[in-house]
Amino acid sequence: MLQRTPDRGRRGEPEEEELEPFGGLVRYERHMPIHQVSYYLCGELQDPQYYTELYYTLRTATETDLIYLHINSPGGDFNTGLQIINNMLASEAHVVTVLEARAYSMAAFIFLSGDELVVHDNCQLMFHTYSSSFAGKGSEQLAEVHALGNWFEKVATRICTPFLSPTDITHILQGSDLWMDSDEIRKRLGRLKPARPRAAAPRQTAPRTRQAREG
Repeated sequence: MLQRTPDRGRRGEPEEEELEPFGGLVRYERHMPIHQVSYYLCGELQDPQYYTELYYTLRTATETDLIYLHINSPGGDFNTGLQIINNMLASEAHVVTVLEARAYSMAAFIFLSGDELVVHDNCQLMFHTYSSSFAGKGSEQLAEVHALGNWFEKVATRICTPFLSPTDITHILQGSDLWMDSDEIRKRLGRLKPARPRAAAPRQTAPRTRQAREG
């Protein structure tokens, strides 16, 4: 009987016992410390220079940092609020905004700018247009009113959409106040996508207006 032998120069199939048995997946793990910081935005938002520590913390935070902003504020300085928001959006940290009582006007904008929004019971949000005072020649005042109005409209639309509808924003720009309690806030948040894309912080810097305030 003829027996076939493997061709020379051709590697034969490995024996079954020579194969290494599959041992399952291997987990590779890296432990990194989580740094948690809390700030309490209570009372009226004052001038921007009083919040430099918060700006610095947001700007220098890393992706493993967790920053809580606990909010109970009637609003206040528009420029301060914008600087806080821009630093929140530029931060690598996970920023959690916590509504603990009220967040009116500019404070409501800050609340909506968090990566994660937490709402306690018996809280309120309120949105309305800006208030300001002007000085100078009539033509200068008209130009400033026009510029500030356009600026506020863009800010409100970018920050509040999609939490507020286009109709809501239009009513606010026309002078209406929009109030909502914890139940309404949670209802609106529930309609949003679980992961909201973070907006890049604006590169442009807008000039400070005279006594420009939210609230």
